[in-house]
Amino acid sequence: MPEMVSNSVDLSTKEEKVVGPWKEAWRSFRKSKAALVGTAIVVFFILLAVFGPLIAPEGINEQKLQDSSLRLAPPSSEYWFGTDDFGRDIFSRVVYGARISLAVGFLSVIVSAIVGSFLGIISGYYGRWIDTIISRVFDIMLAFPSILLAIAIVSILGPSLQNALIAIAIINIPNFGRLIRSKVLSVKEEEYIVAAKAIGMKDSRILWKHILPNSLSPVIVQGTLAIATAIIEAAALSFLGLGAEAPQPEWGKMLSDARIHLMTAPWTMIFPGLAIMLTVLGFNLMGDGLRDALDPKMKN
Repeated sequence: MPEMVSNSVDLSTKEEKVVGPWKEAWRSFRKSKAALVGTAIVVFFILLAVFGPLIAPEGINEQKLQDSSLRLAPPSSEYWFGTDDFGRDIFSRVVYGARISLAVGFLSVIVSAIVGSFLGIISGYYGRWIDTIISRVFDIMLAFPSILLAIAIVSILGPSLQNALIAIAIINIPNFGRLIRSKVLSVKEEEYIVAAKAIGMKDSRILWKHILPNSLSPVIVQGTLAIATAIIEAAALSFLGLGAEAPQPEWGKMLSDARIHLMTAPWTMIFPGLAIMLTVLGFNLMGDGLRDALDPKMKN
C-alpha cells in the first residue's frame, strides 16, 4: 500500500509539471534578454503612439515663421529635439509619427497575413492546379525586389499614405503564402488529419479547426518581423515622395524634408532616423525571440 501511494504521488507530480506548448514558448521567450529588450522597445513606441497628445508639448503643424530664431533651432530644454525649417517642434512630430509608422506596419501586415495565409492554406491543402497557379503568382511577385514592386504599385495607384499601405500589404502576401503553404503540406499528412478525412469531416472544418491552429506559429514570427520591414518600406516610399504627404509627420517624410539641412541642422534627420532604427530593432529582436520560442528546431 505505501508503494502504491508513493507511485500515485509521483504520477500526479509529473502531471502537474506538464505544460502546454504556448506556456512553454512563453517561458522560453522570457529567458531571452534580447527578446525582452525588443519587447520593451516595441511597447515603448506603442505607448508613445497611444499617448502622443499627452506627451507632445506642441501641435505637429504649429509653425513659427514669424520668429526666425525658432527656425532650425538646435535641441534645448524647450525643444528637446530642436525645430525644423518651419519652426515646428521635431519632438512632437516624432511622437505623432509613431502613430503613422506603427499603423502602417500593423495594418499592412494584418492584411497581408490574412490574404497570404488564406492563399497558402488553399494552395497547400488542395494542391494540383490550384497550387500551381498560386505558387507561380507568388514566384512572379518574389522575382521583383520588394521596394521596386512597391514603387510600381504606388505609381499606378497614385502617391499617398493609403496607397503605400496597400502596396506594402501586397508585396508581403507571397512571404506569408509560401510560409504557411509549406507548413500545411507537412501538417495535412499527420494521422489526425487523415483520420478526420476518413470519418467524413468537411474540408472547411479540417482547415479551420485543425490545420490553421497548427500553422499559426510561423505566421506569428513572420508577422512580427514583417512589421519591421513594413515600417522601413513605408519610410522609404515617403522618402521618395510616394507615401505620406506634407504636412504629415511620417518619419520617412521628415527625413526627406531634412535632407537639405544635413550639414547645417543635422538634428532634423538624426531623431526621425533614430526613431525608425529603434522601432525596427525592437521588432526584429522580439521576432527573433518568438522564432526561438515557437520553433523547436531553433532551440538548443
